[in-house]
Amino acid sequence: MDPGFEAALRQFVIDRSGALFRTAYLLTGDRHAAEDLVQSALAKTAARWRGLRDPEAIEGYVRRTMYHEQVSWWRRRSRVVEVSTQERLDRADDGHAEAADLRVTMRAALSRLTPRQRTMLVLRYFEDKSETEIARLLGVRVGSVRSQIYRSLERLKTSAPELSTVREFR
Repeated sequence: MDPGFEAALRQFVIDRSGALFRTAYLLTGDRHAAEDLVQSALAKTAARWRGLRDPEAIEGYVRRTMYHEQVSWWRRRSRVVEVSTQERLDRADDGHAEAADLRVTMRAALSRLTPRQRTMLVLRYFEDKSETEIARLLGVRVGSVRSQIYRSLERLKTSAPELSTVREFR
C-alpha cells in the first residue's frame, strides 16, 4: 500500500470517526451495530479512495455508504430492537447530571422508534437533508418520508415528553 495513501486514509479516520460514529449510532440505535456500520463504510471508502479527490466528497461518500448499508440491512432482514438494561451508560461530556439524563432519555426514546423512523429523523434533522433527498437516498416516495417523520415525532412526543422542553418538535 502506498505510504501517502495510507497516511491520508489514517488521518481521515482519526479526524472524522467520531462524527461518523454518532451518525451511525443514530441510524442503528445500537453501539455495536454502529461500529460495524462505520467500519463497513470505511472499508468500502478505502477501496475507492484513489478516485475520491475532494475531501468533502470523501465524507459524503462515507455517509452515503452508511445510509445504503443500513437500508440494505433492513431489506435483508427484519428484527426487533433490543435495548440492554445492563449496558454501561456513557458519562456526560460536560460531567453534569442533566446532560447524562438527557442522553439516557434520548437513547430510550430513539430505541422505541423503528429503524426506518430513526433513519428518517437522522437524515432530516441531524444531516439536514430535504424530504426529496431522503426519498431518493432510501428509494421510497416523498409521501412515505413525510408520514414516517410525522409518526416518529408523534411517537417521540408521547413516549418522551421531557424531550419537547429541549427543543420543540415541528
